[in-house]
Amino acid sequence: MHDQPDQLEPESLVREISDLEGRIGELRQAAGMPEADLRATLDAALVELDLAVTALRTMGADPGTEQGGSNAAENERRVLRTVFQDAPVPLFLLDRNTSVRRVNRQAAELLGTSSGYVSGKQFTAFCDLATRAAVRSQLAAVVRTGRRRRVPVRFLGRERPVDAVVTLARVWIRGEPDPMVVVAAGAARPPADAQGPGDAGKGAGGEGRAAPAKRDAPAKRDTGKRAAARPDGGAPRVPEPAAPPQPQARIDDEAVATIVHRMDVLATASELLLDEPVFNETVAVRRCARLLAAELADWAFIDLTGPNGGAAGPGGAAAAGTAPALHRQVVMGPDDEHSVEAARTLQELHPAAGTLPHDVFVTRQSALRPHVEGLDELGTAGDGVPVCAKIGATSLLSVPVEDGDRCLGTITLASGGEYGPFDLMDLGVVQRLGRYLALVIRAARLYRRRAEVADSLQASLLPRALPAIPGASVAARYLTATHGADVGGDFYDVFRVGDGWGLVLGDVCGKGEDAAAVTATARHCMRLAARWKSRPGEILGVANEALLDEDRFVTAIMAGLEITPERVTVSLGTAGHPPAIVVRADGVIRSASRGGVPLGLFEDFEAGSDTIDLGVGDTLILHSDGVLEACDHARLEFGQERLLEALAGHAGGTPEEMLGAVEQALLEFCDGDLRDDVSMVALRVDAPTLD
Repeated sequence: MHDQPDQLEPESLVREISDLEGRIGELRQAAGMPEADLRATLDAALVELDLAVTALRTMGADPGTEQGGSNAAENERRVLRTVFQDAPVPLFLLDRNTSVRRVNRQAAELLGTSSGYVSGKQFTAFCDLATRAAVRSQLAAVVRTGRRRRVPVRFLGRERPVDAVVTLARVWIRGEPDPMVVVAAGAARPPADAQGPGDAGKGAGGEGRAAPAKRDAPAKRDTGKRAAARPDGGAPRVPEPAAPPQPQARIDDEAVATIVHRMDVLATASELLLDEPVFNETVAVRRCARLLAAELADWAFIDLTGPNGGAAGPGGAAAAGTAPALHRQVVMGPDDEHSVEAARTLQELHPAAGTLPHDVFVTRQSALRPHVEGLDELGTAGDGVPVCAKIGATSLLSVPVEDGDRCLGTITLASGGEYGPFDLMDLGVVQRLGRYLALVIRAARLYRRRAEVADSLQASLLPRALPAIPGASVAARYLTATHGADVGGDFYDVFRVGDGWGLVLGDVCGKGEDAAAVTATARHCMRLAARWKSRPGEILGVANEALLDEDRFVTAIMAGLEITPERVTVSLGTAGHPPAIVVRADGVIRSASRGGVPLGLFEDFEAGSDTIDLGVGDTLILHSDGVLEACDHARLEFGQERLLEALAGHAGGTPEEMLGAVEQALLEFCDGDLRDDVSMVALRVDAPTLD
């Protein structure tokens, strides 16, 4: 090794200026980061000015190079390698572009990884984001000027960050066309308030101090790595040196704790994702992101395709001309003010082509970036700042959310290095969780599609609007069961019958498409029969004949209305259905008689019958058995008495108000959990009828 004069060719100057511009941009970003070390950034900026002056002064000079024989060069290399590997301090050998050429054993132990993993990566990838720009500038200064420099660095160790002071020195190695840089890491004295017993004098070679936590957060994936983590979730304590555990025993204990923690995360995820009585994609995604941000990472991003998949290729990429394939669904991060604002901004930043989530989605291959080299891996925010710089991410992993057939999106985690970089065990846990989430999303989307079809089909079985009946007010209510996505069997209708009107309400046995077909048959058959039949019992008889060939029965009740200036006469026909209820204007309630058998069971059908006269202010109520059979959490039914109480309390109200009162009482009783469809029709006689 030997020194070279500081000279530049004109073509080299162009490269130097380009590098200088890039480093200055990084310094600007570093100055704007939270917890920025402005003094170190200022020092680095002054160094860049020195570099610019040096470059201008040496432009055009002839560089001198030393030539040696190949044998001498090889001998020199051999000696250097031996000294390098056996040095008692961590050493890094960098090329002029600051890529790591070689590290010794002490340096690998410092980072908690292998020598082969470090080689070829940028040296600054192993430094905390807050110091990267300054370190890069100091390295460039050493390459250009040859003057040694001492720089404080926070290394991103495997278990936690390690503070150190590194010495940077330029060297020339025979046979190498460009100068190289040797980085020697030494101990950094921790602040007095962060120094625990036994911390003083620890070197950087794997014994540097743990960086203090940036916020009081629960221990995450370092549960197995740090046996000293506080149970209350605060910053880790420095272990007391009095009775240290045996090294191998400690390693075994940490390994077991790490595995247990990962298993606990998966078990918790399963509970959270399956703890929904009705599949809900939004709830599942938010629960998953919240768990990951709390247990495995600082930040969690979940990006998904649209409700219909939007997948054409093997990775689910959207067809040309369509909207972006991936849409950001949720961003979870720390709860401090800066992070909350950043999360709000990143929520609207959908993954673009070339970003890590997009690449993982297209290839369906998981990606692990233990040490992030390019800060644009997650894209760039609207203000031009790379996302990794905005959130302080130094380690990333991203996995596809796939159900075996299609890729529905990605899960991406980011960590700032306080708990060490992500490893293969983290990747495996998140891959499994991505599979769980994909299955829940697939089920949720299938459930939603079936529910939409069921709603559309159900709507086609009910009247779009109730006709206006002279002298009367009519209202109806239909509540879909909260369990299952099949179309219900309840129906109601209001139509002309001769010179009067007919109200019908029925309930088909079962649910689904078959039940919907029977519902349509029953409803339209009654409408058709009303064209030449006038009595409810006769109309129900015609419907019974039409339903005999079906494998489902139907309960129904029909009210025929004869409106005269003196009164409204109601003729009732029932087929195994709950009886009608009459609420008098003075609050008195009576139930009509029940009778008849369900439609579609027997050829010799005979409907139950009753006749009721309604006066001004009287209200007729028809309802399905879903009202009476609604249950609370103790499996106690709503029942007839509660129904009558709800109606009596609103006897003077409009039909809409009365049915609304019943609906409210019903939902409060069962806590919104309806196990069967509910349908109700109410008719109230208005005063003008009898004028």
